Amino acid sequence: MARIDAGEILPNGHVQQMAADGEVTQMHRGHRYADEGDTFEIDGQTFEVTDVTRRTLGDLTDEDARREGSTDLDAYQERLNRVHDEFEWDDDSEVVRHRFEPRA
Repeated sequence: MARIDAGEILPNGHVQQMAADGEVTQMHRGHRYADEGDTFEIDGQTFEVTDVTRRTLGDLTDEDARREGSTDLDAYQERLNRVHDEFEWDDDSEVVRHRFEPRA
């Protein structure tokens, strides 16, 4: 268990605020940035990483998209295309899901 910077998992202030508001409860990234049990802080609230799982983009569902602040998988794909230069969705691309929740 380690204390990490929120920016390791959550790429920017907007997404961090969405997590603080409970709108984002997981983040898929291209690499593993945390381990289960690691903690980070946003606006004085501590969050704990509860699950770190290797997946592929093809594994993602509408529920995954909602947990990352999008309305559905199509909206999530559009968001990735907007924020990442030269991004192309490939169902076989490997990603790492980081799930987290506020600590009581």
